[in-house]
Amino acid sequence: MFKNKNEDKNNLCGDRIRELRQGFPTKLSQRALADKMQLIGIDLDKNAIQRIECGKRFVTDIELKGFSQVFGVSLDELL
Repeated sequence: MFKNKNEDKNNLCGDRIRELRQGFPTKLSQRALADKMQLIGIDLDKNAIQRIECGKRFVTDIELKGFSQVFGVSLDELL
């Protein structure tokens, strides 16, 4: 058993990030979200976004802060 897994997921925020991305005023693709993250200095690609949303990838605190900045939400709202 993995200590860091939560219901077979490696993060708590993936589902919320997907909801925010799809509900964004212009409905961002995973690639467009990755581009926005890169513009603020966070090096993610489309595949990383996909793995985060599926819960297959851990998310760092720096990445969480970037997602909150891109979506204009608090860190609590991501979790």
